[in-house]
Amino acid sequence: QVQLVESGGDLVQPGGSLRRSCTASGLALASKPIGWFRQAPGKEREGVSCISAASDGSVQYADSVKGRFTISRDTDKNTLYLQMNNLNPEDTGVYYCAADVNPGAITCIYNAPVIYDYWGQGTQVTVSS
Repeated sequence: QVQLVESGGDLVQPGGSLRRSCTASGLALASKPIGWFRQAPGKEREGVSCISAASDGSVQYADSVKGRFTISRDTDKNTLYLQMNNLNPEDTGVYYCAADVNPGAITCIYNAPVIYDYWGQGTQVTVSS
């Protein structure tokens, strides 16, 4: 059974940095596309970033986070990371990691949450002064 467990919630001031982590069991994260999503109060869940299976290796970012966020993967620890720099209040929300385990899935699509099968529990990130 696939399980994704994310690091705990955080409160950070505008301009600050955070690193989110997502550790998997039952799935080798290098074998499938993995993504980060977030949901702000009153808004739909949106894609933030994704990384394709290691055989592809491509990454994608939402325009709103390009240049500020970096996605990475540690295959030894089977953990996905999201380094978030220069945070602003618009980055506040519940952050989720998710895995696309559909047969043949290699290349990730960051803005299509419906194709992701397994989700972490979600953790709150609050950017506020």
